[in-house]
Amino acid sequence: MKISSIAKSIVAGLAAGATAAVTAVQDSVLTTGEGVTIALAVLGAWGITYAVPNRQAVTPPRDL
Repeated sequence: MKISSIAKSIVAGLAAGATAAVTAVQDSVLTTGEGVTIALAVLGAWGITYAVPNRQAVTPPRDL
């Protein structure tokens, strides 16, 4: 299965943002600092995940 770097980074950004958002709104108030933390979590996940290359597919050895 081949997944593009863009798809990986989008999913990672959504996961990081959702995690930060759930933690931030546990007191039912979203402050500016918490909003900045959510944004930085999403941007950081996008950048790091997009920068790391996919592992090359390994072809199994053929039996002779």
